[in-house]
Amino acid sequence: QLGRKSGWWLLGVLCRVAVNPETCILRSAESFYKRGRMTLLFAKFIPGINTMAPPLAGSMKMRFMQFLRLDIIGALLYIVAYFSAGYVFSHILRDVIRIFESFGRAMEAVVIVAFIVYVGYRFYLYWTHRVYRVVPRAQVELVKSMSEGGNVVIADVRSHGYYDSGAKRIQGSIRLEPNNLHESLKQLPKDKLIFLYCT
Repeated sequence: QLGRKSGWWLLGVLCRVAVNPETCILRSAESFYKRGRMTLLFAKFIPGINTMAPPLAGSMKMRFMQFLRLDIIGALLYIVAYFSAGYVFSHILRDVIRIFESFGRAMEAVVIVAFIVYVGYRFYLYWTHRVYRVVPRAQVELVKSMSEGGNVVIADVRSHGYYDSGAKRIQGSIRLEPNNLHESLKQLPKDKLIFLYCT
């Protein structure tokens, strides 16, 4: 319901914890657009997609009962998979638990070191990708004044949930398909300033 009412604002909030917020939203939206129902069925198994799937379903106006049905089936698949794995490998789990109990203190140290290494790695990723967290933006008045000289290209890169053949675009802009950027970029001239806009 929050996804339906807030559009992609909620997705933006959830994606702020990602290393690259822009691709977080695009990757989740692309996965949902291409696979739709299958994404909901297996979202519980995929960290990140699990968090993004419900608000994406809402922002793309999926019917509530359809969402509920698919989400319940997905939850049941998740429960059955882990329950079955626990049942089948119960004897192995018992042996693992015994080993953990025997080497409890050593395992605590390993877990603490692993956690510190993981936190350090996430901080390293955050720091090295910090430049991508801020997208340069231009004011409307600036773009308007620059476009009057004809030396500017304005491109619409909205994702599928918010774009269809009847969607309104900024006058004079061209459409770049986000899921086919490699081909779309060939349309862009190399001697002009390029402004992109999305949802």
